[in-house]
Amino acid sequence: MTRFSFKIAATDGKARTGTISMQRGDIRTPAFMPVGTGATVKAMKPENVRAAGADIILGNTYHLMLRPGAERVAKLGGLHRFMNWDRPILTDSGGYQVMSLSDLRKLTEKGVEFKSHLDGSKHMITPERSIEIQRLLDSDIVMVFDECPRADQPRDEIAASMELSMRWARRSRDAFDAGGEHAERAALFGIQQGALIEDLRKASADALIDIGFDGYAIGGLAVGEGQEAMFATLDFAPSQLPQDKPRYLMGVGKPDDLVGAVERGVDMFDCVLPTRSGRNGQAFTWNGPINMRNARFNEDTGPIDERCDCPTCATYTRAYCHHLIRSGEILGAMLLTEHNIFFYQQLMQAMRDAIASQTFDAFAAQFRRDYLGSS
Repeated sequence: MTRFSFKIAATDGKARTGTISMQRGDIRTPAFMPVGTGATVKAMKPENVRAAGADIILGNTYHLMLRPGAERVAKLGGLHRFMNWDRPILTDSGGYQVMSLSDLRKLTEKGVEFKSHLDGSKHMITPERSIEIQRLLDSDIVMVFDECPRADQPRDEIAASMELSMRWARRSRDAFDAGGEHAERAALFGIQQGALIEDLRKASADALIDIGFDGYAIGGLAVGEGQEAMFATLDFAPSQLPQDKPRYLMGVGKPDDLVGAVERGVDMFDCVLPTRSGRNGQAFTWNGPINMRNARFNEDTGPIDERCDCPTCATYTRAYCHHLIRSGEILGAMLLTEHNIFFYQQLMQAMRDAIASQTFDAFAAQFRRDYLGSS
């Protein structure tokens, strides 16, 4: 069986549609990966995530290492069996937590020593340990260990951070290649860093290409720099990476972020937004996001989105969802999350279809008119 391959079926401008093939199944691109941080896509059964159209989900190395523990997951048959998901899983490396837990960490050339946010216990993640954890989880797409600098740091600090990440990428590659049978069925992605600075991004891309990876992620964006700055970076960053490999924009994003990034040549995405928003009463629709707590929905007998064919929209009214959310009922979070996951997958399918039919520019323009109310 194929360990990993990526075939581009069609392009339209910089936008691409294709298929990643792996032993646990195919991944249609552009792809959105629902986030299953702690071995669960919150408020969703795995079979319902699949029914929404997701080909792959994301698991979190840092959180699973702390609870229930990578060794325990391995003992129980790996992450797929543990959570009843038989298709590909991508695991992040813990690098983002290196940034977000800056008050609890000590960063050195070796790796990162940090205190658990759960109980204060001390742990050490190195590139080698990160790869080991992902191997124990039996991840299908493994990410290198990296550091994610803030975009507002001085250039010399961003450069030093990027260079450290490139050294860690080499160590991650070596650790992955020593992984025996797991390395024969899994893939390894490198992560480009350099914040918003074009020449640092190019140096990072060149270093990663020299090492060699199955796919390449664009890291260090969607961390507060704003959409305009992110798109300006995506105007050059994807083209610095190999044309024949998947490009994964980490941690993105809002529906209009996805359309703009696909327009600029990105193939893969993940974000907590559809699940987190669902738990907080926000639903995404083709006409923009809506707050289901709003009193204007209290007698609305229509579906959340008339253009959506998800089970929530086919069965429940806005009035009922409004009641559930206002009442703090668990079912409200479940129904809105289900709708949002379906909406994101419908959006990805619509983009794949538009690229295949060479109508992506028209699709993107119509999407923005409907979603953003813009021309």
